[in-house]
Amino acid sequence: MTIRSILVANRGEIAVRIIKAAKALGIRTVQVHSAADADMLAVKLADEAIDIGSPAPKKSYLNIEAVVNAAKAAGVDAVHPGYGFLSENADFADAVEAAGLIFIGPKGDAIRLLGDKVAARAVAAKAGVPTVPGSAGRLATIEEARGVAAKTGFPIMIKAAAGGGGRGIRIAADLADLERHFPQASAEALAAFGDGGLYLEKVITKARHVEVQILGDGKNFVHCFERECSLQRRRQKVWEEAPSFLLPAEVRAKLCESAVALAREVAYRGAGTVEYLYDETTREFYFIEVNTRIQVEHPVTEMITGIDLVSEMIRVAGGAPLSISQADVEAFGHAIECRINAEDPAKGFMPAPGTISRLVVPEGDGIRFDTMLYEGYTIPPFYDSLVGKLIVWAETREACLERLRQALSGLVIEGIPTTISLHLALVSDASVARGAFDTRFLERWLETEFAAKTGATAEVA
Repeated sequence: MTIRSILVANRGEIAVRIIKAAKALGIRTVQVHSAADADMLAVKLADEAIDIGSPAPKKSYLNIEAVVNAAKAAGVDAVHPGYGFLSENADFADAVEAAGLIFIGPKGDAIRLLGDKVAARAVAAKAGVPTVPGSAGRLATIEEARGVAAKTGFPIMIKAAAGGGGRGIRIAADLADLERHFPQASAEALAAFGDGGLYLEKVITKARHVEVQILGDGKNFVHCFERECSLQRRRQKVWEEAPSFLLPAEVRAKLCESAVALAREVAYRGAGTVEYLYDETTREFYFIEVNTRIQVEHPVTEMITGIDLVSEMIRVAGGAPLSISQADVEAFGHAIECRINAEDPAKGFMPAPGTISRLVVPEGDGIRFDTMLYEGYTIPPFYDSLVGKLIVWAETREACLERLRQALSGLVIEGIPTTISLHLALVSDASVARGAFDTRFLERWLETEFAAKTGATAEVA
């Protein structure tokens, strides 16, 4: 393996996670940071830190030239992009390689291909992966959109061809909705991703969001089973589980095999995630997109398989073959991850940065807390509100829920509001315990059950 030093081109909890994985491999780490992040935990843990600009992401973490120049100045072998920021930016991957460095992830061409959701749908179809009925390609005009809607019927989802994170997405219940939301979605996508391209997909009612973790070295490809990600607020995942507890064994096998087929189709290198919608009634699944990076929720897969996905990414990028074959990948027990955000659930989930006055992390078998926090740390107001992830494992889902309840009760973060109260309410909810939810469940629940129990405003920010 050729990598002896890594620059971490990210911040927060994922930067800490990458540094810990690199150190376990004996690799030197260099952490870039904005002026606002000089005191973050990743800076303290890294062997070296470099200031790359002002707090605004466009002038620091999204500044390709600044990040690449920092990597060259530090003399590192490779760059790890984490998730978010430049992690799925093909131009960034190309710039890293052009500088004579290793990009820890897929090649720029693969990111470019799979990052365009319309192109990715075509790749999936070629690999034999079922896709949601919708437009065959990008839609240039509202007239084209009307034609697709006439064939698929309503409700229909308007989606950005580029980017992710729920931006550039609207649901049209009828033709009037379509004509109103189409230009809005295009404008939002253009502002967020620099690409206003759209496509349409039929809405799968009462769908579950299930995704498959893949690993590849360009020649060999494996899956590490699937994750259940249906508990979402504004299309942002809040709570994730592995495996998907209501998935029949034969469906699981087909789902995971289809993800590997897609990885093979593009000679995938690194860690990635193939996302699907699953119709529990018909037992059919449909391809949504590929995320060409490590996911926020990767720890639940690590907990049930024992595979260090970040370490495997680094090894493969350094020229080593996958250290595992499909026969080596087994799943044991059940894991759940709760995203802990610096947000106030009582005030419409308003972001709430501030100083951590007290931090108590629960300990014990099957408990893991991935975080950027330490006592005395002041969270800056410029970035995503995710501050940690509480991950719990047990032999059964029922036992996992009980362990999670205890762990959440023992997690103390003082000085800022957090979403711990949200997760305590979820873990005690009867529908969640039965697994009786879909991708629209959480927003309904927030307006009824959670509001009634906590007095939180039903209006979510």
